[in-house]
Amino acid sequence: MAEVSAGAGQQRLERRLGLGDAVVIGLGAMIGAGVFAAPAPAAAAAGSGLLLGLALAAAVAYCNATSSARLAARYPASGGTYLYGRMRLGPFWGYLAGWSFVVGKTASCAAMALTVGLYLWPGHQREVAVTAVAMLTALNYTGVQKAAWLTRTIVVVVLAVLTAVVAAGLTSGPARPVLPDIVSEAGAGGVLQAAGLLFFAFAGYARIATLGEEVRDPARTIPRAISISLGVTLVVYVCVAVTALAVLGPRRLAESSAPLAEVVAAAGLPALGPVVRAGAAVAALGSLLALILGVSRTTMAMARDRYLPPALAAVHPRFKVPHRAELAVGVIVVVLVLTTDLRGAIGFSSFGVLVYYAIANASAWTLPPGEGRPPRAVPVLGLAGCVALAFSLPPMAVLTGGAVLVIGAVLYGARQRLSRR
Repeated sequence: MAEVSAGAGQQRLERRLGLGDAVVIGLGAMIGAGVFAAPAPAAAAAGSGLLLGLALAAAVAYCNATSSARLAARYPASGGTYLYGRMRLGPFWGYLAGWSFVVGKTASCAAMALTVGLYLWPGHQREVAVTAVAMLTALNYTGVQKAAWLTRTIVVVVLAVLTAVVAAGLTSGPARPVLPDIVSEAGAGGVLQAAGLLFFAFAGYARIATLGEEVRDPARTIPRAISISLGVTLVVYVCVAVTALAVLGPRRLAESSAPLAEVVAAAGLPALGPVVRAGAAVAALGSLLALILGVSRTTMAMARDRYLPPALAAVHPRFKVPHRAELAVGVIVVVLVLTTDLRGAIGFSSFGVLVYYAIANASAWTLPPGEGRPPRAVPVLGLAGCVALAFSLPPMAVLTGGAVLVIGAVLYGARQRLSRR
């Protein structure tokens, strides 16, 4: 197995995370990221057909997760697909993956922070979001183990709240069957767009791979953690999506800014509303915590190779975290929170992350059998799925995402010319 060094004169992060920690970080990112934010725009795109979109998003996520797990076992260092693309496809493709991830997932951070605000204090969501970003950036600064411990607590709370929502919704009078409506309401374009938006909800397993330098026994731990967290998340999403559609119907779900709170209200249990809102805020906090972890590690990896300012590669001598990268990410997320809206951030984030995983699948295709290459169909379907979902997103997300990729490519070319001089 190839062990990737941090580079001469650079400090390495410490391997402090076990299997349970890695699974919890993945769950915290995925469950918080999607279940409270993505179903509404997905219902607007496909109606009850969002369940087909969910299945398609899960299939693409499985291919991406398998490719990422095999690559992470081969290259157990920080950076995720930035590292894999650089090692397997060349510096430009690695850079483009890292650029897509950092930009797209920074938008995800803003989306999760705004979700915290929308559930906790509607009308003052931006102020709440800024406070949440500042608090979690400070927590991450003090060490990855504290972040993993807090994420574990958050996951337990969120799963308990979601169980209460599903139980209340499916046993209520307003609940109606949703399966007969799926085919009649689902157009191919709407299902693809819903899948692209819901993919935003599954992308949290990347956080496990980007923490490769901090996981114990990464060749064994990372693939297992990715598979477990993805499977649990899919079960949770299916239960919640069916409940929301059964109680609210696709039109009301599409128009809702806090759909799960509306589910318990429509089920005749308004007293559960504050509990659901608190659970949604906690879930989004868990996702935001894991997102900041992942983005800062990829930022550090790119800074080590001087694609971003080298000062961002610094590791804190006491806490052993990339503290400057974390602070930089926190500041940028605050700016986005103050200038963007939730649905726009979800679409833009999905485009960037789908490009990132397209490069991961292309990288996995190049692995020889002796280095853990997945079955050929996995990276092929994953790559095709990522491209199809990326270009089925709302036009503004595609245009903005494409423009950001072009800007990244221009910056890469400028850096190459300067280095040759």
